Amino acid sequence: MLTSNIATPMNLQNVRLNLPNVSAFYQGKVRDVYSIDNRLLVMLASDRISAFDVVLPKGIPFKGQVLNQTAEHFLKATASIVPNWLLATPDPNITVGMMCVPFKVEMVIRGYLAGHAAREYALGKRKVCGVSLPEGLKENDQLPAPIITPTTKASEGHDEDISREGILKQGIVSEADYLILEKYTFALFQKGTEMAAQQGLILVDTKYEFGKDADGVIRLIDEIHTPDSSRYFYADGFQERQAKGEAQKQLSKEFVRQWLIANGFQGKEGQTVPEMNDEFVIEISERYRELYEQITGKKFIPRESGDTIENVESRVITALSEV
Repeated sequence: MLTSNIATPMNLQNVRLNLPNVSAFYQGKVRDVYSIDNRLLVMLASDRISAFDVVLPKGIPFKGQVLNQTAEHFLKATASIVPNWLLATPDPNITVGMMCVPFKVEMVIRGYLAGHAAREYALGKRKVCGVSLPEGLKENDQLPAPIITPTTKASEGHDEDISREGILKQGIVSEADYLILEKYTFALFQKGTEMAAQQGLILVDTKYEFGKDADGVIRLIDEIHTPDSSRYFYADGFQERQAKGEAQKQLSKEFVRQWLIANGFQGKEGQTVPEMNDEFVIEISERYRELYEQITGKKFIPRESGDTIENVESRVITALSEV
């Protein structure tokens, strides 16, 4: 178990950086995005944590660092397969990258019948996002081959399932571009599957986002293969648990959702987020740090004690001048 001494040197739950030439600013549930000269993006992975489309009241020390450095690990590992937006990581919580116009779809890919797909299947549906599924599957079974089950990327509200045919019919993505998105999605999932296996893990499902840069090149953007965007199972004992109908050991933030459910919260109207005491905040922080080490095979090195927001800004400004 990692040490529970998790005092963070600064509050990275809600921070507004003072950067030059900011042309736009967007605060998402977890990330803050600064547009620089309408050319570059500075993305800060905050310590906010969300579940059921709600940002929880307390930040989780080092969570943003875990997400940012996990994404950096996989962006660099897959750069020879698919072009991506990454230019620099001047700070443990920050990525500087190329501004891209995002496609309004998320490319969700599944190798196993889990999560949303399993729930749809349990309702008797044998098609998910237009993709046919065979009879006789049970939850968490491996699919005959990975399938892409896209969702729309809503500016407000929830993302919604959509089929390949629906995307093309509505003109959300051109057929030529969509063929590239499919190719990249399968290639990234294959690489992610291989890297997970090296760590004794199974990459169950994940999602990718893509955009076009100023030259019209399609690039992978945002995060990749993090515990917030992906579901992992432990490979050891997987077949035995399936044969017995037991729940699989997961490596994701599912434990946070389960804690919320156990305390009467699922994001529904009239429900109140339960009190997150310091002990639970410490537990989440430790779990995220363990997730990083398990997924990447690297030791987690926390941000240096005594670091300041001014230091963060200085590192980012230097990086912006060099890219």
